Amino acid sequence: MSEIILCTICARGGSKGVPDKNIRDLAGKPLLAHSIEQAIKTELFENIAFSSDSEDYLVAARHAGATILVKRPPDLATDKSGKIAAIRHCVNTAEQTIGRRVDIVVDLDCTSPLRLPSDIVNCVRLLKDKGIGNVITGAPARRSPYFNLVERQPDGRVDLAKRPDNLLLRRQDAPECYDMNASIYVWKRDVLMDENGLFHADTDIYVMPEERSIDIDSELDFDIVSMLLKARTGD
Repeated sequence: MSEIILCTICARGGSKGVPDKNIRDLAGKPLLAHSIEQAIKTELFENIAFSSDSEDYLVAARHAGATILVKRPPDLATDKSGKIAAIRHCVNTAEQTIGRRVDIVVDLDCTSPLRLPSDIVNCVRLLKDKGIGNVITGAPARRSPYFNLVERQPDGRVDLAKRPDNLLLRRQDAPECYDMNASIYVWKRDVLMDENGLFHADTDIYVMPEERSIDIDSELDFDIVSMLLKARTGD
């Protein structure tokens, strides 16, 4: 029996920073449509499951090509709800719909539309090639906790967030650090469903360039992403 890779995309209705950003027009289509279309282009997925508490989002997702629509229950759609619980609910609903357990789950965040289909394919390949439980994505960090990222200590002092064993004179000498870009998450199905948290003993990272790693959380982010998409397409 062939391996089943499920794509999940989860988006709550409304947004405080950018109102209804997930259905706001970005480069001629709703923001959420970019992730759905990227998933389709990979040719990895028989099904793309879209989860939301918003009927408007679900309608837009269906028009964009989502094959399974999942109505998210209210208790998984609050400001304090964790995303992994919503993904698990989406996976369970999708499995009931198709009548089979999936093997790998790929979750795409609507607010990170600058990824390429090849990024998704490469994340799945990394999971398979290494035989690991999950993969996250990130970009090289702009600030290093070992060199120029500081935090206030309990006694009021300001110090490096992570003090190195030896004094570092150059940022380039610090250990490699990455900013999570909230773009792609890949799990073996049982790791997602049975283990808690995002980080495990064998978690690995797929590194993406900064220009494909902007997560829309403000009007400025939206404007920057719009500009970069226009530059990419030449419109």
